[in-house]
Amino acid sequence: MNINKKILNVIYKVLAVMLALILWEIAALKIDSPILLVTPVQVLGRLFTIWHEPDFAGTVWFTMYHIVGGFLAGLLCGIICAVLAYICKPVEYILWPWMVTIKAVPVASFVVICLIWFTAKNLSVFIAFLIVVPVIYQNTLTGLRSTDKGIREMADVFHIPWIRRIRYIIMPQLSPYLISAGRVTAGMAWKAGVAAEIIGMPKGSVGQMLYMSKIYLDTDDLLAWTVIIVVLSVIFEKLVVLALKAALKK
Repeated sequence: MNINKKILNVIYKVLAVMLALILWEIAALKIDSPILLVTPVQVLGRLFTIWHEPDFAGTVWFTMYHIVGGFLAGLLCGIICAVLAYICKPVEYILWPWMVTIKAVPVASFVVICLIWFTAKNLSVFIAFLIVVPVIYQNTLTGLRSTDKGIREMADVFHIPWIRRIRYIIMPQLSPYLISAGRVTAGMAWKAGVAAEIIGMPKGSVGQMLYMSKIYLDTDDLLAWTVIIVVLSVIFEKLVVLALKAALKK
């Protein structure tokens, strides 16, 4: 029964994608202006040729390297800060204004400010880091506090070592919170990182390619690079979730 439901879900999603592509095709044909909107067929054709360009691999690697690096740094920092806040209440009060500010300030504002502090080359690393940290921090802290008080007291009574407490008590409680945060922030990191590259325009980045496509009105290039970003973001999100599940043994 579960297998049938999974198959039906896949079929429904495929049909939804096909419907979206058909509507896109109709809209492009109706507008009849490749500058405003190209057809899915044209974008697909560009995707088959864009990877032949000499700078394609280097451009993708540049953006992926920086955004993934910022995400991993934000993940580690968020977990460490949450653990410290859980252990020591004053740490939570100290971190509170920082986390609230980071969540409230728009990405564009951070990008402009960070351009004063960093070179455009490293901008996407820091922006991805800032986007990830508060979400990971809050979810991890909530997960740590969700641990059953009775189980903690039992562990104290029986003097269970901390390694076993982490493995058998804390990890199962923390797992859904951290996996959920990882799934959300993986996509957020890509969105924010590429947005930072579009504003900062570091040489050899996907953001620069998007900006140049806009300048030269290459709508097929613009949409092709957008598809590439979406694919990379989805793959990265899946890998993050799998890695977290393996680490937390869920």
